[in-house]
Amino acid sequence: MKKNRIIIFDTTLRDGEQCPGASMTLREKLEVARQLARLKVDVIEGGFPVISEGDFTAVNTIAREIKGPTVAGLARCVPKDIEAAGKAVAPAGKKGRIHVFLATSKLHREFKLGKAQSQIIKLAVDGVKRARKLVADVEFSPEDASRTEPDFLVEVCQAAIDAGATTVNIPDTVGWAVPGQFGELIRHLHESVPEFQSGRAIISVHCHNDLGLAVANSLVAVDAGARQVECTVNGIGERAGNAALEEIVMALKTRNDVYRGYTCGVATRQIVKTSKLVARMSGLPVQRSKAIVGENAFAHSSGIHQDGIIKKRETYEIMDPEQVGWGQTQLPLTKHSGRAAMAMRLRHLGFKLSDEEINNVFSRFKEIGDKKKFVYDDDLGALVDGQITKVPETWLMEYLNVTSGNHTVPTATVRLRKAATGRSKKETVLEDAGVGDGPVDAALKAIDRLTEMSGRLKDYAIRAVSQGKDALG
Repeated sequence: MKKNRIIIFDTTLRDGEQCPGASMTLREKLEVARQLARLKVDVIEGGFPVISEGDFTAVNTIAREIKGPTVAGLARCVPKDIEAAGKAVAPAGKKGRIHVFLATSKLHREFKLGKAQSQIIKLAVDGVKRARKLVADVEFSPEDASRTEPDFLVEVCQAAIDAGATTVNIPDTVGWAVPGQFGELIRHLHESVPEFQSGRAIISVHCHNDLGLAVANSLVAVDAGARQVECTVNGIGERAGNAALEEIVMALKTRNDVYRGYTCGVATRQIVKTSKLVARMSGLPVQRSKAIVGENAFAHSSGIHQDGIIKKRETYEIMDPEQVGWGQTQLPLTKHSGRAAMAMRLRHLGFKLSDEEINNVFSRFKEIGDKKKFVYDDDLGALVDGQITKVPETWLMEYLNVTSGNHTVPTATVRLRKAATGRSKKETVLEDAGVGDGPVDAALKAIDRLTEMSGRLKDYAIRAVSQGKDALG
């Protein structure tokens, strides 16, 4: 392995799945594993084989069917765990890894395990040796390493390597570490264990995000000598989650000037596709403002920013969105948008307007921008055609109530107010209820009967809407 090559160890299917509500079926795990292989991660940790039949089957199936990445199974330093992990990863052949772990911090030794330092070292050595009888690739993790006495941690790491571990992972199990401290710890280990310097063994890190520092701690560890980073897609995981794979990879790529030529083999254009798949399979939606993979990661609504982006993308973007699998930069039109962004969007829509006409449209654009979260293309068309202030209010929805559930028929009750038209000087209030295949269908059927018109649903999206009559659709 090249000296500056960073191994990306993905634990989405093990640690990521430990996030409450994120459990996946075998089919879902296999689909995610296939996509992780397309993403070209180096290691896929498929699960904790001894913990359940489902986890064993998942790791075993991934080891049999997924080609390319190393497939790892987690195990405590307990014979039955190690045997289960060995059987699970066996179909991967030389690409199989057993990842054994054992708590080492004083807190865990005294209150969880009731073991002395010498007993911990013996358990670690026995666990690694047992795993080495089954596979050539063994990783050892001293759990709660960031709260373990540094000199004892050196002793444990050395013993694990002497027993046959090829990778030693340093977990910040509870997200306790801060970058300066964690970097010093990794540097201390790198300088104190000869095998880390020679490359015979690799330092890995596994950082949790309890203080929001998982990515920062992982990156400072790389700079201090770590050559494997354990992470998850979208940063999902137990409690506050893990270091986000997409952030680690793109930080190394984007700030290559700082990270001194470190590289990884991830196919970055697969990042967004992988993120969306994991979000769908885990049931954990991605925050809109999430770095790299959030819907707003490359969206600019400020007029000043939009103007800069139009003139030169690099003024407000440090990455090309297409590098990670997004389309082009988004310039959503909102009340914050400026004339330049609106004019560019009009040109894209095919409108050819003079500067004076653009100024007139822009003044009305600002009026509706104050009333709506977004100004859509249909709104712009209406502005250009001068129709936005001319459309009379014919129907006004006064009331809508929908009922829907897994054991109820979707029902909607609608009350409409019809404006006075023609000879009629009075407004009319009408009310009806409808049932349908869903709450939207039920509401539309009731509206059709009240208006005596047959509407056709042209487009459907769930968006936060502003109040009253400002919606032009």
